[in-house]
Amino acid sequence: MEEELNGVVPCSSLAVESTIRVGTAGALWGLCMGPYNSRKNGLSGVGHAAFVAKSVGKYGFQCGLVAGTFTLTHCGIQRYRRKNDWLNGLIAGAVAGAVIATRTRSWSQVVGMTALVSAFSAAAEYSRSL
Repeated sequence: MEEELNGVVPCSSLAVESTIRVGTAGALWGLCMGPYNSRKNGLSGVGHAAFVAKSVGKYGFQCGLVAGTFTLTHCGIQRYRRKNDWLNGLIAGAVAGAVIATRTRSWSQVVGMTALVSAFSAAAEYSRSL
């Protein structure tokens, strides 16, 4: 079904959908990890609730940002090249990895995260084509 929609639906719509889906999953992860980390830090009461809320927002935003960037880049490259192969995932993974790591402002972490996400994305794309 995804193959049928890629040529018809605009890339921006696919990016918004993946941002919402993965951002929601990230928010749920923050909702699960927030209380654990809050208790680990010794917080309680209002501080605990604020920490959990910040965790939900942080994880939801980060996951949504990565998913939206990856999907938009992958779709754009696929339409530009008119091919659906592992190279699209490799490039989109590199861009998404760079977006994740730019907040660190460390070039070594940007390069490392770019390579890691790019390799995983290319491997996933390649395994889907088998």
